[in-house]
Amino acid sequence: MDIKVDHISKAYGEQQVLQDLFCVFPEGKTTCIRGRSGCGKTTLIRLLLRLDVPDKGKIEGVSDRKLSAVFQEDRLCENLSAASNIRLVCTETITDRELEEAYKAVALTERRRVSILRALLAESDCVIMDEPLRGLDEKTRAKTIDYILKKTEGKTLIFVTHEEKEAVWLKADRTVDILTKH
Repeated sequence: MDIKVDHISKAYGEQQVLQDLFCVFPEGKTTCIRGRSGCGKTTLIRLLLRLDVPDKGKIEGVSDRKLSAVFQEDRLCENLSAASNIRLVCTETITDRELEEAYKAVALTERRRVSILRALLAESDCVIMDEPLRGLDEKTRAKTIDYILKKTEGKTLIFVTHEEKEAVWLKADRTVDILTKH
């Protein structure tokens, strides 16, 4: 089932962030969300993840899905190791060998990549990523892109970026450009 964003609006106080936004995220496809800073990309992600609710409109097709996410900030449990953070979201036991292979696949050396692995290794049918390639060097980015493509094959992938080339690298089937009037 596609995810349908049906004419949603969202404001924080006097600041209108999204207004009458309509878009569809096709099931099993990759969609890139683009727009300038402050246009509501992250707010849309929060709404899709049901961390916030729209002021108007509705979002259909997310309530029965298994969602996993990479946020702009690395939301990891500080007191846990990389392996424990990843195992926290895995419904089946993941072996040390499987974890080691995953680490190598994204050249794991920092928290950002732990966040990416945690989202990709969690049981999900829809992966939502807010600027997943931010801060990665060229070599690591290439490895990470390959791993994202491998682990999201057949799943719905929704990702936010400022970079048009990232839509190409992550093989986006479509792009949603968020435009605002403020």
